[in-house]
Amino acid sequence: MLPSQLSEQEIKERATGLLRRFFGYSSFRPLQLDIITDVVKGHDLTVLMPTGGGKSICYQIPALLGSGFTIVVSPLLSLMKDQTEALLACGIPAASVNSMQSDEVNNDILRKLSTGKIKVLYISPERLLLELDRWSRDLPVDLIAIDEAHCISQWGHDFRPVYTQLSRIKEVFPDVPVMALTATADRLTRDDISAQLRLSNHKSYIGSFDRPNLSLKVLVNPGKTQKLNIISALIEKYRFGAGVVYCMSRKGAESMNKELTERGYKSAVYHAGLSADERNTTQELFANDRIQVVCATIAFGMGIDKSNIRWVVHNNLPKNIESYYQEIGRAGRDGAKAETVMFYSYSDVITLQSFIDAGAQKSINAEKLERIKAYAESNVCRRRVLLSYFNEILPHDCGNCDVCTNPPVRFDGKIVAQKALSAVVRTDQKVGITMLIDILRGMSGSELVSKGFHLIKTYGVGREMSFGQWNHYISQLIQLGMLEIAYEDHNHLRVTPYGMQVLKGEIEVSLAKYVQPDTASGRRTKKSRYEETRKLSSDDLLRINLVKAREDLAKKEGIAPYLVVNDLVLESIVRLKPCDMESFAAIEGIGERRVIRYWKKFVGEVRKSLGLSGGGLSAGATVKETRWLLEKGFSPAEIADIKGVKINTIYNHIAELIDDDMYSDFSRIITRRDYLRVMDEYEKNPDTATEKLKEEMQYGIIKIALAVSRYLIRH
Repeated sequence: MLPSQLSEQEIKERATGLLRRFFGYSSFRPLQLDIITDVVKGHDLTVLMPTGGGKSICYQIPALLGSGFTIVVSPLLSLMKDQTEALLACGIPAASVNSMQSDEVNNDILRKLSTGKIKVLYISPERLLLELDRWSRDLPVDLIAIDEAHCISQWGHDFRPVYTQLSRIKEVFPDVPVMALTATADRLTRDDISAQLRLSNHKSYIGSFDRPNLSLKVLVNPGKTQKLNIISALIEKYRFGAGVVYCMSRKGAESMNKELTERGYKSAVYHAGLSADERNTTQELFANDRIQVVCATIAFGMGIDKSNIRWVVHNNLPKNIESYYQEIGRAGRDGAKAETVMFYSYSDVITLQSFIDAGAQKSINAEKLERIKAYAESNVCRRRVLLSYFNEILPHDCGNCDVCTNPPVRFDGKIVAQKALSAVVRTDQKVGITMLIDILRGMSGSELVSKGFHLIKTYGVGREMSFGQWNHYISQLIQLGMLEIAYEDHNHLRVTPYGMQVLKGEIEVSLAKYVQPDTASGRRTKKSRYEETRKLSSDDLLRINLVKAREDLAKKEGIAPYLVVNDLVLESIVRLKPCDMESFAAIEGIGERRVIRYWKKFVGEVRKSLGLSGGGLSAGATVKETRWLLEKGFSPAEIADIKGVKINTIYNHIAELIDDDMYSDFSRIITRRDYLRVMDEYEKNPDTATEKLKEEMQYGIIKIALAVSRYLIRH
C-alpha cells in the first residue's frame, strides 16, 4: 500500500531522499513532487508532460514509497526493455512481461509479484487484460500507471482499440490509484482519457512543453548535397552522441542511410518494411552506441529511452506538430544541449496533402498540416510558435532557435519576385516548383526542352542563384500569397491576383535574404582524425577517456553506455574533475549504487588527466565505500548487494571502521542480545568461543561484537 497517512512534508522528505539515493538528484522538476504527493494520497491522475520532461519519476518514486508494486502499462516492447534496464541499473527491482520472453520467464516474474521482490512491473495492455482475469484483488498493487495514454482516445493521434478495454482496471482494482500519462494530448483527448478509464477523485496536471536545451532550426529545402553536409556536420560535432534522421518514406530512409554509410559514418536504417529481427538489431546497435545515426520513418522512436541522442533531423516536413514535437523530444533527454533541424519543402506539403485527401478526418488533418506549415514558415521565434500550439505562452523570445539567433535580413525582392512570376505566366502556369527553378537557372533537362520552356523570354534569367536560393525565395512568394499551388492540377503553380499586381510593379516586395547553411566538408579521412587529435585540449582528451571508460563499464555489465552515466553527468565530470569518491558522489545525476560501482573508474581517469598519483584508489577505498553507504542509511545486506560481495566482507569492513573509531552506531548492525551472547561465550570459553558461536551466527557478527567490546574499553 502507498503510505497515504503521511503528511505532505513527510512525503516530500521521503520522496526527495529516494530521488537522491536512486537517481542522484537533489530536487524534483516542476510538478513532479505535486503529482507524487497526490498519487500517494490516493488520487487518480492524468499527467501531460513532454517527451523528456520527467514523467517516469512520477510513478517510479511512488513505487519505492509503497509496500507493494506498481504496474506500468506500455505498448512498446523496446521501451519496456530500456526502462527496466535503467531501473535495474539504479538498484530498483523491476521487470517486464512481454512476448519477447518465454512463457517460463514471464510466469516466473508474475509469481514474484506477491513476494515484494519486484517494485515496478512493465506490461503491455494486451497482456495486462489477459492477467486481469486471473489476478486476485488481494495482489499488493500500489499504483497503475498507463503510459502513452492518448492511445485510448479516438481524438488522439495514435488511437489503439485495445487501450479502450483498460477501463476494466477499475473493476478489478477499484481502490488502486490510476495515473494516465501522455506527452501529447489536447484538451479533448485529455477529457476522453479520464472518461474512458473511469477515473474518480481525479486530478489533472499539465507540465510545461518548453525544452530549452533543444535548439530549433528550419531550412527551406537546401538540396540533397547540402542536406547531407548538414547532417555530416552534426555527426562530426557530436561524435560521442547519436542522432536520428526522420524520413517520410521507406525509400527516403534507405537512400539517406546509403549516402551516410558511403561517407564513412556508422549508420543504419529502420522502417516497418524490415523484419522484426532487422529492426531489433538496429535498435540494439543504436542503444549500445555501436552506430551513430539511424535513418528512419516514424515507425522508429516511440520506444526509445536513449538519453544521449544529441540531434534529430527531419528530412521532410512532419504531418503535424504533435508528431514533430514528439520526434524532436527524443533528443537531449539527459538535459544536455541538443539540436533539431527540419528541412522544409513544398513537395512534402503536396505529398502530405495527398495522404490527407486519401484518408479519414480530412478537415482536422488539413488544419494540422497548415499549423506545421505555419511553424516551418515562421519569421518569429519558433519556440513561441511551437508552445502556443500547446496553449502555452512564452512571454519572450527563446534565443535558441534560428529565427532568434539569425533573424532574417530583408531586401527589396521585387525583381526576384517578378522573374519567378513572369516565368510562371510564360509557361501558361503549367509548371511546379522544381521545373520553375530549372527554367530560371537555365537548366536543360529533357522534359524542359521537350515542352519548349527553353525558348521563353525568362529562361535563364536567374542563373546567378543556386537551386537552394530560388527554392527559398519561391517558398516566400507562396507564403506571401503571390503564388499558390493548384493541388487539383498536378500541383502546378498559379499566379494570384496579388501576384499579378507585383508582376506589374504596382506593389513593393520585401523578402528574407537567403543564408547559406553551415555544413561539414563531407567525407572524413584518417589524416584529418589524427590532425584533430593533436589539437585536442586536456578537457577533450579527458572526455574521450571518460567515454571509453563508460563503454568498458557498459560492456562489462551488459547494458547501454548511457545507463552507466548520461552525457550531462559526463560533462559535469569533465568540468568538476572529482578526485575522490565524495566529490564524485556530489555530482547531480549519480545515484548511490552508481557511485560505488563507477567512481573508481571515472575518478581514476580524472586523476590521470591531472597527473595525480595512485588514481585515487587507496588500499582502504573499499572500506571507505562501506562507511559512506552506512552513513546514507543502507543496511549491511544492501551494501553487499550494491558492491557485489558477500555480507561477511561488509561485516569485516564495519569491524575495521569500529576499530578505527570511524563508526559507532552499533545498534544498527548488531542486536544487544547477540553482543551479550558473544561476550558471555568469550568470557567462559575464549579458546573455543569462535567455533561454537559460528554455529549460531555469522562470523562477521562475531567480529563486530569483539570490535564493539574493544571500542567500549577505549572509550
